[in-house]
Amino acid sequence: MAELSETYACVPSTERGRGILISGDTKSNSILYCNGRSVIIRYLDRPLEASIYGEHAYNATVARYSPNGEWIASADVSGTVRIWGVHNEHVLKTEFRVLSGRIDDLQWSPDGLRIVASGDGKGKSLVRAFMWDSGSNVGEFDGHSKRVLSCAFKPTRPFRIVTCGEDFLVNFYEGPPFKFKLSQRGHSNFVNCIRFSPDGSKFISVSSDKKGIIYDGKTGEKVGELSSEDGHKGSIYAVSWSPDSKEVLTVSADKSAKIWEIMEDGNGKVKKTLSCPGSGGVDDMLVGCLWLNNHLITVSLGGIINLFLASDPDREPVSFSGHMKSVNALSVLLQNSQKVILSSSYDGVIVRWIQGHGYAGRLQRKDSDKIKCFTAIEEELLTSGYDNKIKRIPLLGDQCGDAEPIDVGMQPKDLNFALQSPELALVSTDSGVVVLRGSKVVSTINFGYAVTASAIAPDGSEAIVGGQDGKLHVYSVSGDTLTEEAVLEKHRGAINVIRYSPDASMFASGDLNREAVVWDRVSREVKLKNMLYHTARINCLAWSPDNSMVATGSLDTCVIIYDVGKPASSRITIKGAHLGGVYGLAFTDENSVVSSGEDACVRVWKVIPQ
Repeated sequence: MAELSETYACVPSTERGRGILISGDTKSNSILYCNGRSVIIRYLDRPLEASIYGEHAYNATVARYSPNGEWIASADVSGTVRIWGVHNEHVLKTEFRVLSGRIDDLQWSPDGLRIVASGDGKGKSLVRAFMWDSGSNVGEFDGHSKRVLSCAFKPTRPFRIVTCGEDFLVNFYEGPPFKFKLSQRGHSNFVNCIRFSPDGSKFISVSSDKKGIIYDGKTGEKVGELSSEDGHKGSIYAVSWSPDSKEVLTVSADKSAKIWEIMEDGNGKVKKTLSCPGSGGVDDMLVGCLWLNNHLITVSLGGIINLFLASDPDREPVSFSGHMKSVNALSVLLQNSQKVILSSSYDGVIVRWIQGHGYAGRLQRKDSDKIKCFTAIEEELLTSGYDNKIKRIPLLGDQCGDAEPIDVGMQPKDLNFALQSPELALVSTDSGVVVLRGSKVVSTINFGYAVTASAIAPDGSEAIVGGQDGKLHVYSVSGDTLTEEAVLEKHRGAINVIRYSPDASMFASGDLNREAVVWDRVSREVKLKNMLYHTARINCLAWSPDNSMVATGSLDTCVIIYDVGKPASSRITIKGAHLGGVYGLAFTDENSVVSSGEDACVRVWKVIPQ
């Protein structure tokens, strides 16, 4: 069997020019956010733990804990709200179609009986409040003509609901049943976020007009503004109150976060400007924030999460991050006796993780090209993008050195180092292979058949090339020439991945017809057959360091681990390893396998022999 030992979670999905709304639970000290179809529960004091809910059929947009912390309501772009349990494998309580378009915000009533949701939709249905168990409406919400970006429930009686949106309005509703009471027109641009203070006495709206306006929680009348002195120089995307209702935290496109003191007269003045680490680029714009217990949390457009301490805001924040997009490749390196995992996503982000510790920073690259293929050894990265070019990038700790692009003339499909003489690298393209020595192309060979995958032996003496026709062609490598030695036929689908075992005595191959095969390298006979337990194509495979196990990852979301010395039927299956499919696999030692996938997460599994 295999059990999950570490999860390196993805970061929230962000969008330029829009804020994101993250939420949290004071009891468990955890935050909630969305990425793709996943809702992520992240525990601030347990960085290697994350719980992920992946049952939405469409991209999730916002999620919130119920007041008692037992349930989570999460919404998606189709207008659906799902209510599910925090514990017991996230059992689904109920599901409602609330709006006809995307939901941007939702909030529970303080008694946990009602939910208000706002967003986009046809006609007037831009806001709805409903009973959480039956879905029945509890009011009429007129007054908005465009997308409603945020909504809030007054946390104390008498209940009130406030909303704001792209029509520059802040609307106030009394109830239940809720009905329109008044509209405030103090903003001159999109109103991005609205929040009640925990004691219910006030609420605040923040806008792309760089203003924050404070209102009376009971009447909805304006009582003050955030001072423009030392204020934000860009759109304010999000706001969050301190637990004692005396201060607020705001974040802005100007890349700063500010703590404001709310005065007796209802106005706010800057108490502290928090400087978030970063290079000052567009990715450092701050798009989300949350004040949770003693933590001040900010999220940047590039997905960096900073944790400041409210009790000591001058202290350097703890920063962590991860991937925002599908993670398509993994490499494991040993650095300073630590197991370092490098993961790459197609948007060009390469993240360093240390097993047992978690996030260890992003590799700082000189360019931000997208990455299609990626492999790494101790001192070098080999990457390709979507432009027919390869880069051999020196790896200097957490920095990438300069690298001149090498034009191979065609779109690379696979990259491989000869591990014992890494000067030599093999690049497969649609119709053949390119042999590199250092940064020079020493030969370009056209095979006359459609190439889909390749591998080169650790000593560089042999290469295996897989074709669209399911055949494996074995070549001997001498200098810059390849001579065909054998053609192996066993697969019934296009070859998708080939890997030599660490001792080079075997190799394994996987195809689009969901089958994997382990071969003996000397006899070229099948060593392990009937590896036909996936239900979709095999995307990746990896060998254990002691050559005893092969793991395969598939589009069917599963990882299967086979013992080479036993029949394939005695396999270990990890079901649902990654929502949307598994795309990266590597062993970090004989008993640990690391996987990555479409859900932008990286996970470490402990393999327990049967």
